[in-house]
Formats: sequence, structure tokens, C-alpha cells
Amino acid sequence: MGRLLNKIKEPNDIKRISPKLYPILAQEIRDFLIDHVSQTGGHLASNLGAVEITMALHICLHFPEDKVVYDVGHQSYVHKLLTGRKDEFTSLRQKDGLCGFPKRCESDCDVFGTGHSSTSISAALGLAVARDLEQKEETIAAVIGDGALSGGMAYEALNNLSILRREKKNMIIILNDNKMSISENVGGMSRYLNDLRSRRSYSEFKENVENALNNIPGVGKSVARTLKKSKDSIKQLFIPGMLFENMGITYYGLVNGHDIYELIHAINRAKQHEGPILIHAITRKGMGYKYAEKNPEKFHGIGPFDKETGEVLAKKTKKTYTDIFAESLVELARENKKIVAITAAMPSGTGLKAFKKHYPKRFFDVGIAEEHAVTFAAGLAAQGMRPVFAVYSSFLQRGYDQVLHDVCIQKLPVFFGIDRSGLVGADGETHQGIFDISYLSHIPNMVLMAPKNEKEMPAMMKFALEYNGPTAMKYPRGSVYDGLSEYNAPIELGKSEMIYEGQDVVILAVGNIMEECEKAVQLLKSQGYNPGLVNVRFIRPMDEEMLHVLSKKYSLIVTVEENQLIGGYGQMVSAFLHKNVCKNQLLTLGISDYFVGHATVNEQREEAGINADSIVKSIIDRMN
Repeated sequence: MGRLLNKIKEPNDIKRISPKLYPILAQEIRDFLIDHVSQTGGHLASNLGAVEITMALHICLHFPEDKVVYDVGHQSYVHKLLTGRKDEFTSLRQKDGLCGFPKRCESDCDVFGTGHSSTSISAALGLAVARDLEQKEETIAAVIGDGALSGGMAYEALNNLSILRREKKNMIIILNDNKMSISENVGGMSRYLNDLRSRRSYSEFKENVENALNNIPGVGKSVARTLKKSKDSIKQLFIPGMLFENMGITYYGLVNGHDIYELIHAINRAKQHEGPILIHAITRKGMGYKYAEKNPEKFHGIGPFDKETGEVLAKKTKKTYTDIFAESLVELARENKKIVAITAAMPSGTGLKAFKKHYPKRFFDVGIAEEHAVTFAAGLAAQGMRPVFAVYSSFLQRGYDQVLHDVCIQKLPVFFGIDRSGLVGADGETHQGIFDISYLSHIPNMVLMAPKNEKEMPAMMKFALEYNGPTAMKYPRGSVYDGLSEYNAPIELGKSEMIYEGQDVVILAVGNIMEECEKAVQLLKSQGYNPGLVNVRFIRPMDEEMLHVLSKKYSLIVTVEENQLIGGYGQMVSAFLHKNVCKNQLLTLGISDYFVGHATVNEQREEAGINADSIVKSIIDRMN
């Protein structure tokens, strides 16, 4: 197995393989990916669909001198294989192992790190302009999926590509069109690309017409030149590719994204082009593995699975916070007809598929467009609706200005369901939800909450959807914590919840870290200490009344959060104690000043010092 793949030890080794063997190599790559991702988990379907595109780039380009930026980056596994990292795949997405995304510190061939959508064209344009300023001879390419073209940043970059056209400088964009992002694509661009797919190859048609005219004796060449120069040239007569052509980007398509020879031909032609050029390649997500082809959404990001059956090995035994959010929202919307739900191309990941099923006319998938989603929600709220934007914490970062400017200044009742808040595990730096307290807690009018367990979540959602102003609730990826269910004081604005009274030391737990904090309390009790425990609930507004009480009773106050310490809840408590001239000791536990890499959540908590054992050690060290 892998006879050809085993010959690839370093970048450009693929060039030593006979062209007639390329299809066999493609199959070996797919077999390798299925075998390894079935053991480690990872992004499978998108990589299976990008095998031939990546092979063609590595055949036509020379690495690391030439450069490719992969949008989002989860489809870069084949690139890693072809640049000599095959033996590292046993550690894929594991602590200190191979990253699931391009990473500059991992290889010279990973020219630009990615993880979020719609960034590749901007980055590649920057690389191309730098190349030209330094008068280098390099081929620069961006690989972007059709789903990423629903993101506004991609169009800002396409618009800016005119600087290359003006100077007749080359840059290649490969549109990897599989009709999906994670879920099925939506919106006007998706419909436009669907229309392109249904038509005959524009590039082939244009060439055939020009060739035919050139062969007409006497006048043919003159007519062809005239058509090429005229505003009403042949490209204006037929729609395919016009959006890109009108932006000054030559459109080349359609290309079979699984025909390695057709792709090589297209890329070699594109390299010779003066100006930016887009190759439109049609692919199939999950290509070559029947279970991924049948259910590409399931195999977009998947845990370890049985490759013979396609079944995930670790069966879900408990509900997730996303499940509880989804179920509760459906119930609340049954009572309140003004509730509408919004997702930015993540209906499955955020749990909104259930809402869509029950209330299709009140469900809106805006595509990969978080900035638009926030202001769209603000507009709905201004007209009396109760919009809920379910979004991953790391992706809401992209809509920060809109949260502040369009929602909070106007005190509009938009509810943000912030999924994947805190540490997320194997997706690493680009997807950690450890900044949301820092970027939301300082905005006037914002109410920011975090439930301690499964039972508290629906009550917080009900409060949020009855509150007359902006609200946000942060909750983690993964299974719910079902402990402390007997503690269920009513949700009141800005009020925390006392779980255990104690002496000398009290722990203030923010949201899902309560599970580790409760374990820490039991460990401390076993060692003779008597700690108090508080469920923070409301990060903003902060429960100052509770803090006044705690400051008078406990000599040591400890805050624990899955957030950056800078700008986090602990710093808010520190500011309160300083303002009120309190003499208490304060211990703030959270994420220090670093980006958290890929590992398990437990490993990440241990590294940050916020697992139960680390919390206990920090408290005892401080008290002694």
C-alpha cells in the first residue's frame, strides 16, 4: 500500500513520478487519508475532494519558492503529504503533533496560516505584490471553496486584484467548487455558480469562436481582434464567468477538478497569463470514499471512525450544550412567534437544523458572513422581531464592530448564542473561544451570561429572549455538565448564585469551568480546607452586591474562567476590589498571554492551570 506515496519524502518529489501513474497516486493518497483520519479524526471530506487540485499544483509549481494559500486550511492535508510530512500524520491534531491547518512554523511550504474563511485571496494578493516589489519570479496561488465566496472579504480582495491586472502581473485563483462549505451552500453566489456549472465550458467556447474566426480567409483575424478589444466582445455575449471578468479577472472554466491532466493543463496555461486568472474546478466533497460522498457534512470534521462502515467509534452518550440550545430554542419559538434564528453557514454545527425543520420561514442562513449576520439581526430587532444569532465564539470575532455599532449602541434586543466558547480542543489556535469575555464584556448595554450546567441553560435563554436589550450566552463544545442540578435559583439580571458557603477562600466559577471548580472544592475539603463556591452566571453586569459580601467574608477570592486573563472576568473583579479599596487577596486563573494550540480540552486545561488539580495547587500555594 502506498508504493508511490512512499517515494514522496520532501517537496517536489511528486515531479519524479511518471504522469501515467498520477491516478494511482491519487488513489493512494485517498487510501492514506481514510486510513489515518479514521484513527485520529479530522477534516476528511474536504481533503478527499481536493486531491487532484493539490497534486496538480505540486506538479506545476515548485515549493517553497512558489506559494499557495489554502482558504480555511482544513483541506491542506494533501499539501502536507506532498511536502514530506507523511510520517507525522499519526499525530494529526494531537498535542505537539501535526496541525490540522497550514502553519508557518511547521513548514516553509505553509506560507500563510489559515483557519477562518474567505482570507486566501487577500493573503495571496499581498504575497504577489511583495513578489513584484522585490522583482522575484514566483507563482502565487489561492485555493478557495465556493462556500468561502459567500464571505464579503473575498470580494474586497477580488476588487483589489485590479492592481495586478493594471501591471499585468500574474496570480492564480483556483475555485474549488463542490457546492458546499460545511453544509450545503446558500445565497446568490451559490445560485450564480450553479448556473455556471449548468453551462458549456466558457473558456473552451471562447477559444473555439476565436479560432474559427481566425481561420476565415481575409477578414477572420481582423474580426477576432476587434471582438477581443471591444466592450461587446465575445465574453460579453455569454454570461458564464462574467462576474469575475467584469472585475478584471480572467475566468477559465469549467474544469473537471478530478481530472489531473486537465488540471495540469489549466494551471500551466494560467501561469503564463498576464494578470489575475481564476480557474473554476468542479469537485465532489468526499470523493473516493462512499460514506463521505453520501454524507459529506458528517465527514467534514469527524472523530475516529470505522473505515469499513463509516460509523463513528465514540458513540455520544450525553447531550451536548448545542443540543440543549437547539431544543430550548425550538420550544421558546413555539410560544413567541417573533423569535427568528440566524446562522452563518453553520446550521448543523450550531444546532439550528431543528429550528429550520420546525420554522423554515423564521430560519435564515446568510452564508459565511458574520458581519452581515449581526447587522441583519439588528435590522430584524429594530422592526420588533427577536433574532437569535447562533455562532461560534471564534467566528463572532469577525462581527465585533457590528455588535458594538449596530446592536449595542442602539440597545437592540439581539440574542447571541455563542457556541464553542472556551477551549475547543483539536482545532487549535484559530478556533479557540477564549476571547469572547474580553471582546464583549467592555461594551455598554451588553448582557453577557454563562450557564453552569444543562439545567441552567434553558432558563438563561428564556431570560435573554424576554430582556429588552442585547444579550449573549456563551457555552462550550461537547457534553453537558449535569452536576449541581439541585442549585437552580431563578435567573435575575446581574445576579450570581451561591453554591457552597465556606471560610477563608471562595471560588468564582464562570460557566462550564464549574465542573472543574466543583471537583477542586471536593479535593480541598479532603485536605482540610473549607472553600466557598459561586456560580458567576452574569459576567456583565457583574454582581457587585455579591462581591461586597464575599470581600467581607473571605480573605482569598479566586476567579476561574476559560478565557484570556487579559480583559477577562478576573480583571473585572480586580478592578472592583481596587475601586472599593478591598484588602482581599485575589487569584485569577485562566488562559495566560498565549495562543492555545491543538490538543485535547483536558490537556489544554492542564497547560493553562485550570483543571481541578491545578486549581487546588494554585490555591494551596497562595494560602501558604
